[in-house]
Order: sequence, then structure tokens, then C-alpha cells
Amino acid sequence: MHRYLSACLLSACLLLPVALIAEDHHDNKRYYDKEHHDYHRWDDREDKAYRVYLGDQHRDYSEFGRETQDRRREYFRWRHEHPDSVLFKVEVR
Repeated sequence: MHRYLSACLLSACLLLPVALIAEDHHDNKRYYDKEHHDYHRWDDREDKAYRVYLGDQHRDYSEFGRETQDRRREYFRWRHEHPDSVLFKVEVR
């Protein structure tokens, strides 16, 4: 019994750094926009903008990484027309 517990504990210790690196890698995802020759870093703000775009297009949410190249291109065009300053207005008091 002690042997199995030790093996499980060792496995958990070895897998934890891998899981943390995988999550960190997801936070740094970038997509290249061929038309505008720039990268779009995928973070919470970009995800919110993408959800606004989907609402404007009356489409259900689907993960951006699974979209076709044509759909990504459409989003990038829309995104360049809708910068953060337009999408995320900050109230000044």
C-alpha cells in the first residue's frame, strides 16, 4: 500500500510542472493576420472582443482556434475596425 501511495505522489509531483506549462502556453497563444501583417495575442480581452463579434454576427460561440481560415480572416477585419478604445469604453469620473 505504501508503495502505491509513493508512486502516486511521485507521479503527481512530476505532472504538476507539465500542467502548469501547458496552461501558461494557452495564455500566450497568438494568431497571425496575413492581411494586416500582425499578430493578435489571444487573452481575456481578445476573447471578449471575439464574443462581441459573434454577437454582432448572430453566431453561436465556437472556439477561435477551431474556426476556418476564412472565418478568422473575417474576424481580423472586424477587429481592426473595432479597436479596444471603441469596444471597451472606460468611464472617467
